[in-house]
Amino acid sequence: MTLTGLALFYAGLFNSKNVVSVLMQHFALACMVSVIWVILGYSLAFSEGNEWIGGFSNIFLNSIDVNRPSGSIPESLFATFQMTFAIITPALMIGAFVERIKFSAMLIFFSMWLLVVYVPVTHWVWGGGILSSWGTMDFAEGIVVHATAVTAALVTALTLGKRRGFPKSITPPHSPILTMVGASMLWIGWFGFNAGSALCANGGAGMAMLVTYISAASASLVWMFMEWRRFGKPSLIGIVTGMVAGLATVTPASGYIGVSGSLILGFFGGLFYYLAVDYIRGELQIDDSIDVFAVHGVGILGTLLVAFLATSTFSGLGLAKRRTAVSQFFVQLKSVVLTVVWTSVFTYLILKITSFIVPLRLDEQEEIEGLDLRSHGEKGYHSD
Repeated sequence: MTLTGLALFYAGLFNSKNVVSVLMQHFALACMVSVIWVILGYSLAFSEGNEWIGGFSNIFLNSIDVNRPSGSIPESLFATFQMTFAIITPALMIGAFVERIKFSAMLIFFSMWLLVVYVPVTHWVWGGGILSSWGTMDFAEGIVVHATAVTAALVTALTLGKRRGFPKSITPPHSPILTMVGASMLWIGWFGFNAGSALCANGGAGMAMLVTYISAASASLVWMFMEWRRFGKPSLIGIVTGMVAGLATVTPASGYIGVSGSLILGFFGGLFYYLAVDYIRGELQIDDSIDVFAVHGVGILGTLLVAFLATSTFSGLGLAKRRTAVSQFFVQLKSVVLTVVWTSVFTYLILKITSFIVPLRLDEQEEIEGLDLRSHGEKGYHSD
């Protein structure tokens, strides 16, 4: 999903002078997060600790026994599977500020952000922490991935400021082809994330895969028809970003809902995303480069609506005993608020700390020339 799905999806959306930098950021980030995860991240997320953070008993994964399972799968497989979540979460954020942040600043910022924001929230939800004790429903990545990523993306975009000439002088996506190829890889990879979160091959995993597919398809169509009606032409960029919105919306609910719930989430995911893009970019004038907050922020919508869509009324798999849809909704809401506040505060503090080490933003000349040559000494395309 990150390499190469998200990398190509993002690369096609930016200026051609920054295409190498987009790919480089994704690749370097995947490598860096993987090393941090096995050294310390997994232990703090999933080892026994308190309700806020895990312990140090599994640093370097030294407590993993190849013969000891985690649920129904080997713990080594579980640790690797969770590592892919840890990789894609900061990678999602790249799209909000890729054309104006220094490469060195990005690496320093994400190395701290992973341990201070992502790892604790993972422990809260999936490692037996505070949100788990509340009974929060997050099957795959609604709170852990999307709520943290979109909040941090927005804070970072606001802290860095707008790109030169925003919004009038910003060039359109340079390669819809790359974006479509990346989006298709994301769609396929998302089945592994959502169905794989069942940690076994059973009926629940099959239903999670089915609702993931249907939500993405319906959100894509919602976006396409809205854009078609408004501008007279449906675009490839529009339909594939609608797909991502549908995937983000259904993800936290995918293990709890039925097909009718997936259609509802797909419809509202596509609709709210379309409206959110106009509002954030047009009304608020926030330069979230490729609308990361709007696209993936709808994951919060799925996190909240699962309280109702998991009920038998919508062919869902049901709520926990003594839970009503309303009481579960407030659990979901409280969990989202805690995560957003934690992420906002610590993302801003980490950005400030990073700025004391290296400048966060490119200088004007670097931004004009592009990151490909100035930061990496390479070009994505060569003319004859």
